[in-house]
Amino acid sequence: MPDDIANAPAGRFRGETLPSGARVWRGIRYAEPPTGDARWRDPRPAAPADDVIDAVRFGAAAPQNTNPAIDLGPDAVFAEDCLFLNVWSPADADPAGLPVMVWVHGGAYTFGSGSQPLYDGEALAARGTVVVTINYRIGALGFLDLSAKSTDAHPFDGNLALKDVLCALEWVRENIASFGGDPERVTVFGESAGAGLVTTLLAVPRAEGLFSRAIAESSPVSSVYDAARAASVTDLFLELVGESDPAALRDVAVDRIVQAGTRVFAEIPARHPGTIAFGPVIDGDLLPEAPDAVLAAGRGLPVPLLIGTNHDESSLFRMMKSPLLPIHEDDIDRMMADLAAERPDVPIPPKQQILEAYEGVRHREIGLGIARDIGFRMPTLWAVEGHARRAPVWLYRFDHATPMLHALRIGATHATELPYVWGTFGRRAHDLTFRLGGRRAAEAISDRLQQRWVSFAAGEEPNADDAPAWPAFDAEERATLVIDTHDRVVPDLDGALRAGWGKTPLAFP
Repeated sequence: MPDDIANAPAGRFRGETLPSGARVWRGIRYAEPPTGDARWRDPRPAAPADDVIDAVRFGAAAPQNTNPAIDLGPDAVFAEDCLFLNVWSPADADPAGLPVMVWVHGGAYTFGSGSQPLYDGEALAARGTVVVTINYRIGALGFLDLSAKSTDAHPFDGNLALKDVLCALEWVRENIASFGGDPERVTVFGESAGAGLVTTLLAVPRAEGLFSRAIAESSPVSSVYDAARAASVTDLFLELVGESDPAALRDVAVDRIVQAGTRVFAEIPARHPGTIAFGPVIDGDLLPEAPDAVLAAGRGLPVPLLIGTNHDESSLFRMMKSPLLPIHEDDIDRMMADLAAERPDVPIPPKQQILEAYEGVRHREIGLGIARDIGFRMPTLWAVEGHARRAPVWLYRFDHATPMLHALRIGATHATELPYVWGTFGRRAHDLTFRLGGRRAAEAISDRLQQRWVSFAAGEEPNADDAPAWPAFDAEERATLVIDTHDRVVPDLDGALRAGWGKTPLAFP
């Protein structure tokens, strides 16, 4: 059988052999189309294919509005029938099976796909891993919680996107050996919303055994809400889509659903700073408890975790005028007041105590720092403190920015580590990253970062050649790897933040 045909339990898939010798299989269906009566229902694993399937083109991306910050590629198509995955395998795949890295894309739970040019898996695969990128349902089709509206005649399920990811991981467990991967060494990794799904999986009992390691880049760990908040989002969606009867929703054109979901996406954080419209829901079943609480208490799945954030996460949201992070002082004050009102059982640090953590920061930049830390850094730190008692944890902060990103006052903002992880510089349209130079230094950083990520996925410590060893996090040293032109390990890098924000995780219910 030709090398580019994988003979798997799910079927025979004809892929493409790249000039490097690596192989890629695109657009493999892992679940049946979630359309018609299956809209807002649990994913159903795809039936095994009888004939050889040509897996040479990406499957459709989930329906969404295009976003200039997210390049989906020149040939992207959108359809509800979007539950596909892609596999890259290196030229010299080990017959015994290579470590597997399964990517969950970001995009605020509303944008993106596993086929973005940024996520081309060839460079990572060349380092000795099988790479899988997945699509899942996003926006209202993936995260709207209609389960409370369910009837015998018109049933609805919840946490669909999270279940899609679980379904994809189950496909990987059953099939990846046929593509050169070791199903016992699966690392699930993601960024932003994708990282949020990764950290959520650590609190999902059903996920146990589906992956052996996890990487979370800029995870909004605490942006997971209870059923009451999810119900308020559902009510707003029904109002905006113009359908008071949920039973009629399966007949609504997908474009109307996307447009109504986009309006909800903008409206929720405007009404309630510090919250987002869509995300996993604490349903008492699949997701019994809030992931941030589970991780902080050291009760997550006993899976080694590599996790961190970027130095300037929030500058991207300021540049895009996005409502997702409360950057302005009045929005921050509203957020803290709402937190105090909704969580009277949680000690909210006094404002002055928080501000002391930003001593020396220019006044106009304090809001950016607070937004960064309440949205990303502090939820990460609270999770790390607890999960390190459960399994080994490696904590990082990505500080590198090219001269152009410094000139634009963007710095190491949200998602700027991605081309370093994937080795895909220049894949994004209208990329200004190297307009003022800095490519050689960036490529050296990318080389080290890829070594660290792949070593971790292989079950080893995340170290790199000619770079400091990265010790696991512990409660005494609190070691953090600062990733920059020259990596360095810093003990208790976030001591001032911990003093300012306190030990108790802050999150909306």
